[in-house]
Amino acid sequence: MPNLNTIQQDIAELTPEAQQIIFNLIDLLKKQAKPNQQSNLATPKQDWTDFIGCMEAEPDLTFHVIFER
Repeated sequence: MPNLNTIQQDIAELTPEAQQIIFNLIDLLKKQAKPNQQSNLATPKQDWTDFIGCMEAEPDLTFHVIFER
């Protein structure tokens, strides 16, 4: 992984348009990281116990049984 000085030099050598693309990418990555971190903390675990027994299915749904028929 390149060090910070190398990255800064590489970015400085790019055209202004290319630099803007990098800055936009960094902003996008920052925005994506923040909501995910907050939503994981704010979202309580869901209780799925209400759905137990609400559907009927074959007693054995393994891959092997499906393709034997």
